[in-house]
Amino acid sequence: MSAATETLTAPEETVRERVTADFWFDPICPWAWMTSRWMTEVEKVRDVEVRWHVMSLAVLNEGRDLPEGYRRSMDEAWGPVRVLTAAQLAHGDEVLKPLYDAIGRRLHPGGRSDERMAVVAEALAEVGLPAELVEAASSDAHDDALRASHQKAIELVGDEVGTPVVAIDGVAFFGPVMTPAPKGDEAGRLWDGLVLMTGVPGFYELKRTRTQGPVFD
Repeated sequence: MSAATETLTAPEETVRERVTADFWFDPICPWAWMTSRWMTEVEKVRDVEVRWHVMSLAVLNEGRDLPEGYRRSMDEAWGPVRVLTAAQLAHGDEVLKPLYDAIGRRLHPGGRSDERMAVVAEALAEVGLPAELVEAASSDAHDDALRASHQKAIELVGDEVGTPVVAIDGVAFFGPVMTPAPKGDEAGRLWDGLVLMTGVPGFYELKRTRTQGPVFD
C-alpha cells in the first residue's frame, strides 16, 4: 500500500476548536465550589481556557428582605471577595484561581465556614501573597472593581440567579449545580452538553429540586 493510499484511508481526526469559558464565583458558596471543581476537571479533558472572576452574594442581595441569620451571613460575605479583588488588582488575574482554591478547600471540604477571615489569612500565606491583603476585608477601597466584575455576570445572565455563573463564548447560565463534581470522561460529557445548550439561542432554563447537599471529596 502506497503512502498516498494510506493518507486517503486513514481515519479523519475530529478537530475541536479551543473554547473560552468565564466562571464567576463567590468563595463562600459551597455550590459554586462544587461547580468550580468540575470546571477544573474539564480543563484536563477538554481544550478549554477558563477565565476566573469574582461575583458577590453580598452585592446580589443588597436591598432584599432577608431573614436575620442570612442577612448577617451576607454582611460577613464582603470580606473574602474584597480580599480576592484586592489581590487580583495588585498581583494580576493569575493569582485569583490559586487564592480561591486555597480559601475554598478550607471553607468547604475543610468545614471551616465559621472562620472565614482566619481561612483567608491562611490562604494568602499558602499562595505566597502579602499578609496585609487581609486588611482589604474591612475596606470598601476596591468595591467599585468588585461590583464591576459582579455586574459583568449579571449583564450576561440576569439578576434572578446566584453563583456560580458560567459563560461559554459569551453565552451565560447560572450553574450548573451538581454534587458530587464529576471527574474524567463524565466531566467532559457534561461540559459537551453545556456547550450544546449554549448553542441554542432560545434555551433558558433547566432545573429540578435539590435533594442532596454538597458532597466534598
